[in-house]
Amino acid sequence: MDAITEKLTLITQNLPAPLRELGVSLIDEKCYVKLIEQLDFSDTECVKLALSKGLGIAIVVGGSIVKVPQIALILRTRDSAGLSVPSYILETLSYLITLFYSYRNSFPFSTFGENVFLSVQDIVVSLLILLYGDSPNPSRRTGDIGLLTGFFIASISALYSMSLENLAYLQLATLPLSLFSKLPQIVANHKAKSTGQLSAFAVLSQIIGCVARVYTTSTEVGDPVVQAGFGLALLLNLILGIQMVFYWGNVPPAAKKKTVAAEKKNVYPTEVEPIDETLTQDYFLTNGRQRRSKPMQRVDHAEGSSRKWERKVD
Repeated sequence: MDAITEKLTLITQNLPAPLRELGVSLIDEKCYVKLIEQLDFSDTECVKLALSKGLGIAIVVGGSIVKVPQIALILRTRDSAGLSVPSYILETLSYLITLFYSYRNSFPFSTFGENVFLSVQDIVVSLLILLYGDSPNPSRRTGDIGLLTGFFIASISALYSMSLENLAYLQLATLPLSLFSKLPQIVANHKAKSTGQLSAFAVLSQIIGCVARVYTTSTEVGDPVVQAGFGLALLLNLILGIQMVFYWGNVPPAAKKKTVAAEKKNVYPTEVEPIDETLTQDYFLTNGRQRRSKPMQRVDHAEGSSRKWERKVD
């Protein structure tokens, strides 16, 4: 075993300079020497830091695709039934506040980087919900999409120019924001007894991400407000996960109505009575408002007669 360790340390001690610099930037010089160059895992603090960094990077990478299945599901079905616009708007604001607060406090990117990708994906989902919503008026949908886009742009501009003190107050507000961002979705699922087009992959990924974030923030950040926010988000995502299990396969009422309406339209097509091309214009002028009780039938008349059509009397 010692011989293997010696051979491995010869490799780890001679890694290319860019890799060494990257490792030191993540877990500092002391922990890099112990864990990488000496392969000594007896230092608990260094092991915890390395684990936290690894989880943080994994969350950032996962956060870049976590809502992609939800976006793909809406685009494929062209339906946003069961998704709550207020939930996604409030969730986006919570992500944006945490993003700017962490950035201004110079927290390690591995502890908040996923908020960049989650914010962008949530904005896309919010706009798609409006685009494929139940509103029958296309112009109203276009107006709502324009207003929501302007709201997001204004929010990002305001947070970017806000002072750190005010951002700290807003970070406190992310606790109720997290609560109210999930409540509309939870209530909508409960009323419909269905989760609609909600992506199971997105919900499961958020549960795993919140568990990891509670650990990484406690190890690297130590900010109780940020930790409380992730703890609350974990609880609410767990409720959504339980609803996914209980309501799996249920169709939302809105989708049922659309299906029934389509079936009626196909089963009972409107019959249109064909127009006899041999009828003259005078016939329509004199009988246009009268409803024929019996079909016109061709009757043979004596040779030379101009009448070809008459009602057949039973």
